[in-house]
Amino acid sequence: MGEEILLTQEGYDKIVEEHEYLVSVRRAEVSELLKEAKSYGDLAENAEYDAAKNEQAELEDRILKLEAMMRNGKVVSGHELTGDKVNLGLGVTVKDVRTEELMHFMIVGITEADPFEGKISNQSPIGKALLGHKVGDVVEIHTESGVLNYKIMEITKD
Repeated sequence: MGEEILLTQEGYDKIVEEHEYLVSVRRAEVSELLKEAKSYGDLAENAEYDAAKNEQAELEDRILKLEAMMRNGKVVSGHELTGDKVNLGLGVTVKDVRTEELMHFMIVGITEADPFEGKISNQSPIGKALLGHKVGDVVEIHTESGVLNYKIMEITKD
């Protein structure tokens, strides 16, 4: 069995949706590309066939990865999200103790992380350090660029 992957319900649903699309739609499209490329003749010097085979391999690899995520995924349920402690699936507003800058993060599973949307992984240095802390706690976070001190201002169910 693979390593357990923590997910929000939204993240799990996106994985299932992508898997269904790849299996039901994209596989047929790639199969058609292969069929068309084969019709061009000599496969030894057929760039379209090589490209279609590569695309098929990448598609099947992605499908296998999604299936592993679905198999090993654990959706953090609502009763675990009380909001009294930072947890996966919750939003957290922090204040940098040094600069007094306020920041808001959503703690998500590693497969859902998107820093540009404020979604940080529970396995990132910041996410890992914040987990389990309460409003008012000052958390020391060790990153590649140095030590950060964040005070937890608010925990929300975003």
